[in-house]
Amino acid sequence: MKILSSKQVRALDAYTISNEPVSSWQLMERASRAFVQCLLSKFEEVPHFHIFCGKGNNGGDGLAIARILAERGHPVSVYVVEYREGGTPDFLENLVKVGRHLKPKFVFSEEDLTWPEHGVIIDALLGTGLSKPVEGLLAAVILRINATRLPVVSVDIASGLSADRINPAGDVIVRPDCTVSFQLPKLCFMLPECAPYVGEWQVIDIGILEEGIERQYSDFFLTTRENLPHLIKKRGKYSHKGTFGHALLVAGSYGRMGAAMLSARACLRSGVGLLTAYVPRCGYQVLQTGAPETMVLTDPDDEVLTSIPDARQYSAIGVGPGIGTDERTYYAFQMLLSNFSAPMVLDADALNLLAQYPELMKMLPENTILTPHPREFQRLAGKTANSLEAIGVARDLAEKYKIIFCLKGAHTAVVLPDRRVYFNPTGNPGMATGGTGDVLTGIIVALLAQGYAPDIAARLGVFKHGEAGDRAAAIRSEAAVIASDLIENLRWGK
Repeated sequence: MKILSSKQVRALDAYTISNEPVSSWQLMERASRAFVQCLLSKFEEVPHFHIFCGKGNNGGDGLAIARILAERGHPVSVYVVEYREGGTPDFLENLVKVGRHLKPKFVFSEEDLTWPEHGVIIDALLGTGLSKPVEGLLAAVILRINATRLPVVSVDIASGLSADRINPAGDVIVRPDCTVSFQLPKLCFMLPECAPYVGEWQVIDIGILEEGIERQYSDFFLTTRENLPHLIKKRGKYSHKGTFGHALLVAGSYGRMGAAMLSARACLRSGVGLLTAYVPRCGYQVLQTGAPETMVLTDPDDEVLTSIPDARQYSAIGVGPGIGTDERTYYAFQMLLSNFSAPMVLDADALNLLAQYPELMKMLPENTILTPHPREFQRLAGKTANSLEAIGVARDLAEKYKIIFCLKGAHTAVVLPDRRVYFNPTGNPGMATGGTGDVLTGIIVALLAQGYAPDIAARLGVFKHGEAGDRAAAIRSEAAVIASDLIENLRWGK
């Protein structure tokens, strides 16, 4: 699913209006009816709806929503905030139509506002056309909305929120419980700084022409469940363990063998044919006992990794979980990069070694997958002002070194060498616990070993990792999820 800019969305609407053809008002009516259907599905008992409308097309949506609800017999109050003269043509047309069913209250000042004590607030004040910070009467109304204890649902986007950038601190923005977006998600939905101004979000189909969407170029996408089945390879009847690759996992050190164990078990649960783990001697019994399906090779040292086995026999390699940053481990890592040319997965201390020794970046094989959490990425790439800037830096580095980043977070961003970015929709806060990153490493290594293209392995691995976390949270609750639960909840059927 493409993520388009505000300007592109307006062009998309215009394309649909011209080529379906359909009038602007009819398109607004279609969007409003889809919104109402979604809205009513969210509330078991139909409450009183209080709809706050601006005077642009978002306000026109609000008026149409109010009329449709009233036509269906639902209790509705409409407030038109008179923050400017006139209104868009579609707003004015809907103002006439809503007057046949309801009597809108026109708000010229805060004193005109009788604040509701029960029901649901619908925010239809401002849409994606915002070009400057909210001030005056609109700001006052938004602050009142934010002070309420009533549920708040925003139409398409929260009023005051920029769709394509991160608002400066101090901007007045609605803080909804839920945002119902038309046709496509907004870039701001993917950014942690915008989370308070998005809430839970849902995209609804309003019948925008698919060919119009295809004509719009974008570097930003949301991975969807619908495009996954064709990515997952079917396992043939006469397949054998050699068919699904032999992975090498370089992991663990004294006191950190749990990371190696989690990565190994996740790799095994993700379809790899054979798995060898290379660990310090202290980890031999741990792996042989806890993951008996894993073959184990040991380093000469008892506690840290000081060398690397011959890597040429392996289909894919994962490096980093729990290895530490001992100088001898650095030399071993450098040796591996000198002798293995296929894509690998680097996580945890492998990333910390890259940060300490930046010259290693030039040695990374093309399409190597790096899976940093925010702190690891900061150590690797330097401080950035916000998450959007961090994504920009990741795009630059991915293009420069021809590598792939999985920037872990609530909507993990998979950044490809051609600068495309795929955001992930699965996962939950219960996954914010030690070891879940090690699980992701194991999953992606298994996919690489089975011959998945690196970009597919990254996108599919991240999606399935989050999906397993969602299953685990549904069973145990978010607070009770641990990394091992993700492994037990991996599913690979189409």
